[in-house]
Amino acid sequence: MSSYRTPLSRARGHGAAREGAHHWLAERLSAVAMAPLVLWGVFGVIHLAAGDYQTAADWISQVQNLVLMILLLVVGFWHMHAGMRVIVEDYIQKTFSRVSLLILNLFVCVLAGSLAIFSLIRVALLGGAL
Repeated sequence: MSSYRTPLSRARGHGAAREGAHHWLAERLSAVAMAPLVLWGVFGVIHLAAGDYQTAADWISQVQNLVLMILLLVVGFWHMHAGMRVIVEDYIQKTFSRVSLLILNLFVCVLAGSLAIFSLIRVALLGGAL
């Protein structure tokens, strides 16, 4: 039995056609921003590998290092949130499960990112004092 419906009528109700471009572009921009930040982060880790806690505290206390590390964390967690959101939206079919996982994804990314940034600022301000 053949269907007399047009491809457009079959596609209606399966999602909006103009909603994904913003998310797609945001993912690509965050990936581009991550490239130099990750290279800088790897250089920083290699530079600090031979040092102790005080060396790392002194390094992160420098304003440019603190700002770049916070930027790396913000962009990294934003990129992770966007990627996980796409995975959940694409592969989780049940509405309740999808919404629950999207909310959990948001909370985990915000909480982990906030704790990481708070920790960096604490080390930068207190230095070697634990």
